[in-house]
Amino acid sequence: MMEARIGDDVYGEDPTVNELETVAADLVGKEAGLFVVSGTMGNLTGILAQATRGEQVLLGNDAHCFRSEAGSLSALGGVVTRTLQTDFMGRMGVEDLEHAISPDDPHYPRSRLIAVENSYGAKQGRPIPTDYFAEIRVCADRHDLSIHLDGARLFNSAVALGVEASEITRYVDSVSFCLSKGLCAPAGSVVCGSTAFIKEARRIRKALGGGMRQAGILAAAGIVALEEMIDRLAEDHENARRLAMGLAAIPEIELNPEDIQTNIIFFELSDDVPWTAADIARKLRDDGQVLIGVKGERGFRAVTHFWVGSNEVEELLGQLRLALAG
Repeated sequence: MMEARIGDDVYGEDPTVNELETVAADLVGKEAGLFVVSGTMGNLTGILAQATRGEQVLLGNDAHCFRSEAGSLSALGGVVTRTLQTDFMGRMGVEDLEHAISPDDPHYPRSRLIAVENSYGAKQGRPIPTDYFAEIRVCADRHDLSIHLDGARLFNSAVALGVEASEITRYVDSVSFCLSKGLCAPAGSVVCGSTAFIKEARRIRKALGGGMRQAGILAAAGIVALEEMIDRLAEDHENARRLAMGLAAIPEIELNPEDIQTNIIFFELSDDVPWTAADIARKLRDDGQVLIGVKGERGFRAVTHFWVGSNEVEELLGQLRLALAG
C-alpha cells in the first residue's frame, strides 16, 4: 500500500485502481470493473445502473441487499422491491419468479432486474450451485430482465463448489464482490459487468458520493486479496467445520454441523439455558476477552477468516464452555 502508484481515480488516472479493476473483471469473466467503497455501495451501484425509480427488482425476502443495507434501494434509488420466499440454500423458486414478474400493464411497476446472492449469508453462508443461476438466466431472458449477483463472498462459494468464480458469474449481467471479509483487504468491493454497464455504474457511484482520488492506496491491498487470498479460503471453511463440530458437542448449544459449508456459522442456545445470547456474549467479553456477534434473543453468528484460525476456534470453544457453566 505504501508503494502503490497513485493518481486521480475520478479521472481514471490511478494506475493501481485501474489494475485492480482489470484483475477483478478477468476473474469473473466480465469486460470491466469498478472499485467502490463497500459491498452495500457495490450492490446499490450495480442495481441502480440497471433499474431506476418506480421499476421493480425481484429478490429473496432475506437477501442481504433487501434486509441489511438500510433500505437503500428504496430510500436512495426509488426502486420497488418484490420479495420472494427462499429455500434452505437461499434460492427463490423459478416458478415463483415467473409469477412475480409484472405483466405489461400500466397498473404495475415494470420488472427490470432479478437480484441473487452467493454465498447466501442468511442461510449459513450456503454456496448455491451453478445450475440454479442457469435456470434464473433462462427466466430472465424470457422476460428481458437483467440479473445482479450480490457476491460479497463469491469466492467462498467458488472454493466450496470447486469451480472458478466465472462459472457462477457467466449467468449474471453484473456482480459485486467484497475485497475485505474473507479476502482480508482493509476496505473495498468491486462491481463488474459489461463496458456499457460500468460506464453507467461509474455515474451512479459518483452520485452516491463514492468518487475517490488517490484510491490506489486501498486498491493495492485489493490486488493482494485477489491474487493471494482466494486459494486459502479452504482453510477458513475447514476451521468453520471444526468450530461447528465443537459447538455441536456442547449440550447447551443447538447446531447442525452439516449446514456449515463455507465460513459462516449460526448457532443458538438451547431452551434450558437460563441466559440470553447477550448475557453469554457479555461473559465472553468480560471474562475471556472474546467478542462474538449476537443474533436475536438466543442466537449467535461467528465467521472464520484469516485472523480467526484453529487457535481462535479452540479459544472460543473453551471460553464458551466456561460461560455456560456459570
